[in-house]
Amino acid sequence: MTYVLQRMFKRLTARQRQVLRDTLLSGTVASALSTAALAWRAHHETGRPAAATNATSHWIWGERAAAQDAPSLRYTALGYIIHHAASLFWAWFFERWFGARRDRGELAATLSGSAAVATLACVVDYTLTPPRLTPGYEKRLSRRSLALVYAAFGAGLAATLLRRR
Repeated sequence: MTYVLQRMFKRLTARQRQVLRDTLLSGTVASALSTAALAWRAHHETGRPAAATNATSHWIWGERAAAQDAPSLRYTALGYIIHHAASLFWAWFFERWFGARRDRGELAATLSGSAAVATLACVVDYTLTPPRLTPGYEKRLSRRSLALVYAAFGAGLAATLLRRR
């Protein structure tokens, strides 16, 4: 498996390899910050920090996932993996559309780009996505908290500007 991935990576152009590396970084930072926001808001609203992340695993476990409060491998770990994968997906768009401007240190473009991608993710998640594939944390959090989570996600994408400076 590693050999296959290495061969695929070598076939990419230098720019494609850079976008892939940057996607892994910005997506991971955005995932971590938005997961921290999920835990904070879930703790505030439900008294259970894992509740919102657990709800994300409804992709696999159905509606019973949204009712889970305690941290577990079954719900929390899987919910985080799904959330992290989605974060990498959206980070790829950020890197393709705004990565070069971020690399040049364009603060306004980086901030507006990260806000645009976070907004696009929210719109797609809640208007175009079938209910079974929504993030799930809307089942446990208020709209205000969802806005904070997406803001944290956008901040995570933009935070990669600090690495460049």
